[in-house]
Amino acid sequence: MRHTAVMAGSGAIGLLALFVVDLLNLFYISRLGDKGLTAAIGFTGAVGMVQMAVSIGLSIGLGAVVSRLLGAGHDEEAGRIATTSLIGMSAVMFLIGIGTVAFLGPILHGLGAGGATALAAADFIRIVSPCLFVMPLTMGFSALLRAVGDARRSMTITLWGAAVSAILDPVLILGLGTGLHLGLVGAAISTLASRFTVALLGYIGVRRHHLLYRPVAAMAIADLRRVGTVAMPAILTNLATPVGGAFVTHAMARFGLQAVAGQATIDRITPVAFAFIFALTGSVGPIMAQNLGAGMLPRVRETLRASLWQVLGCVLVAWAVLALLQNQLAVWFNATGMAAELLHLFCSFVVASFLWVGALFVANAAFNNLGFPLLSTAFNWGRATLGTIPFVLIGMRYGPAGVLLGQAAGGVVFGTAAVITAFIVTGRLKPGRAGFGAAPTVQAGTAKAAEGMLAEVDGTDRG
Repeated sequence: MRHTAVMAGSGAIGLLALFVVDLLNLFYISRLGDKGLTAAIGFTGAVGMVQMAVSIGLSIGLGAVVSRLLGAGHDEEAGRIATTSLIGMSAVMFLIGIGTVAFLGPILHGLGAGGATALAAADFIRIVSPCLFVMPLTMGFSALLRAVGDARRSMTITLWGAAVSAILDPVLILGLGTGLHLGLVGAAISTLASRFTVALLGYIGVRRHHLLYRPVAAMAIADLRRVGTVAMPAILTNLATPVGGAFVTHAMARFGLQAVAGQATIDRITPVAFAFIFALTGSVGPIMAQNLGAGMLPRVRETLRASLWQVLGCVLVAWAVLALLQNQLAVWFNATGMAAELLHLFCSFVVASFLWVGALFVANAAFNNLGFPLLSTAFNWGRATLGTIPFVLIGMRYGPAGVLLGQAAGGVVFGTAAVITAFIVTGRLKPGRAGFGAAPTVQAGTAKAAEGMLAEVDGTDRG
């Protein structure tokens, strides 16, 4: 419990800083008094979530393989794979960024964006997407730092990135001190500045831990395939959420800009309210992978149980806070009419459904890092399709509120099933056996040494 709390808590501070800045973007845009711009944030978010899902999946593959090798004591091999993977990840995301710009018109049209709202969203995406190759570096360096237990440094570099955005956002979006506001263009410039800052500081931190080794050309394909074995199912898994979210955005667009603006506000509040859960799911994976590599299977199961208890605590606290602040939130984000109705519904009732969503996230982290990534893919896509489309279609008969409730109902069903499966999987684990890569046979001495390393957790020691 202490280990997961330390790793997730420090990670949550960094994530919270980034999510708060994202929320401030919405706040600053809402101050301009243009509902079209507020709705445009919803459309850019739908596109950005797809891009981010690929990057997250790649970093999951990197973190899982490297953590497991470090847990088994194969440091040099882990460093070589890390370097090769970071290069490959950046190349993949660069191509995705260019492809996004090339097909931007059909993408926005498919989401339901049109007129000035589509133009504003396109301006943001055309600036951010060509530099998408930086995103996997920020996530990859952070994953490597967590893999060696340096949660404090991982948090610090994220805070610096958030600080850059916090300073630039009001200047570029609202034109404070300049008299010239750039709107979403300013938000895009601020986003890039933040990502480049995190990437640079992350590189410095990883070098200090000597985690990067010179790649070997002859082994590059094998190294990339090894990470890809985990990353590809993880990408498919993570794509499910934004694809389901895009369907919800499309459904909301049928009810007008206010409905889309309300959904955009909820989408920005959610990660702030549940930053701890997002950080938890990113932190427990390496913990499970290292203990699997060291043959300490009881700790794998205990990590799963501790994580679920922490999800419950986080949801209860967030529910209470949002319920108390719902009226003030509507004022802060200039939410009126349908947008305000959706915000009140979320803060009063729908927020409770994140208990099952968080449980699904934890289960997916277990599947991805213990060698069963296809299970993660199946549950996430099940939630995004069978757990979203029919529920939302039924809910649409009752307006935007029905769409929101339908999306929540599907999460409850698949979150429950995923947790049950996760306990079955962890109960059947055996030392030296997993679903990906070459699992090293665990010797008694290795397990004993690993147990010593894992005994004390202060946020800087490995594991």
